[in-house]
Amino acid sequence: MRTLLWLQNDLRLHDNAALHASLDASELLIVTCWPNPKPWCNNTGMGPQRQRFLAESLHGLNHELTQLGQTLHVSKASPENVLPELVERYEIDRIITSQPQAYNEAQTLEYLERTLDCPLLVTRGNTLFDEAQLPFQLEAIPKHFTPFKQQIKHCSTGDPLPTPTHLPPPIPKVRYGLTPKPVARPHLTLPFRGGESEGLRRLRHWIFDRQAVVHYKQTRNALDGLDNCSIFSPWLAIGALSVRHVAEQLARFEQEYLSNESTEWFLFELWWREFFHWRAQVDGLRLFLPYGVARQKRLRTFEPRQYARWCQGDTDYPLVNALMHQLVVTGYMSNRGRQIAASCLVNELGVDWRYGAAFFEKHLIDYDVGSNYGNWQYIAGVGSDPRGGRQFNIEKQTAQHDPEGRFTRQWDGFRAKQPLYVTDASDWPIG
Repeated sequence: MRTLLWLQNDLRLHDNAALHASLDASELLIVTCWPNPKPWCNNTGMGPQRQRFLAESLHGLNHELTQLGQTLHVSKASPENVLPELVERYEIDRIITSQPQAYNEAQTLEYLERTLDCPLLVTRGNTLFDEAQLPFQLEAIPKHFTPFKQQIKHCSTGDPLPTPTHLPPPIPKVRYGLTPKPVARPHLTLPFRGGESEGLRRLRHWIFDRQAVVHYKQTRNALDGLDNCSIFSPWLAIGALSVRHVAEQLARFEQEYLSNESTEWFLFELWWREFFHWRAQVDGLRLFLPYGVARQKRLRTFEPRQYARWCQGDTDYPLVNALMHQLVVTGYMSNRGRQIAASCLVNELGVDWRYGAAFFEKHLIDYDVGSNYGNWQYIAGVGSDPRGGRQFNIEKQTAQHDPEGRFTRQWDGFRAKQPLYVTDASDWPIG
């Protein structure tokens, strides 16, 4: 059976359900589509570091596939356009892909299911649990994390699938698409490259070599430092690293070395990721609407001067400036940094949270639709936070996390105060 394997956020060989479902093919064509984020609020395309990390991951995957006699074909066209064309050109009998996470991807899948001339098989995505393993119907998923955690903590995480040692042969004479070359280099403060082998190396280093997970609860709120947090998220976001494999290695560490409050806390972080993943499927379009999944009306506006100052790291808040400079240059920001920067845009500057989420989407090398938009809604008070939003005292956060100003100076956060400007009727919040 001629099979087309359509890779989305599963750019790896280990624990890849879609790849395993393709192993019985007579001939196999492996395709992925370069993402083309829709322009929104002047945030067109992807930032250089996000492009770089994805391109490296695609090159790495193609290298691994070449060792098994296969090739990764990368298309710049949308799946809606390229997949029907490939099905017709190469007489494909079936397409296999993984479960999409959010609204736009689900719409694409529904369109293809209606229009393709061959079956489309959908496997699980990069999740800890299959939907059938969840202790509730997906539509009844808890609205908040704590009850979600209480219900899943006794569930068994699915076992990772083994890395295949052989693949079906490629369809002859296919010449389609080239992997884009990286457009940037990793910054010296975050010298991580994309690709499955790099993700697995980082996993071994942080958990077993450095055993940094032992101190995770104490170090996780640091603004920088390569071992203060795991930084697995870039590989998890594009599926170059399996979250089930991460959970399996964490459990192995606890059995062979020790289990403490920090290892438990790190597992909570994997559950947070899982929570946002499944909520994105249920919330659909509401994940991107101004009133969010909580349907809470918050008076916010788009004031272009305030938004531009925030994006450029040119506000009256030095720590926020430093965080924004770090994001654009490296493609990464710590979790605590994201909370501070998001709170500033929403609460101090009064800007609609969606503009900040879109800017993060453009630049983050670990952009994950559910986690990104879910966390922004959480801060803005229109999402999964039972407290109705979070406002971080920037002065207090600076005293706690950068008391000597080292981080702020490193990332050029101290800027001249901006002059006040007159607010007229056009600047009023839209109710």
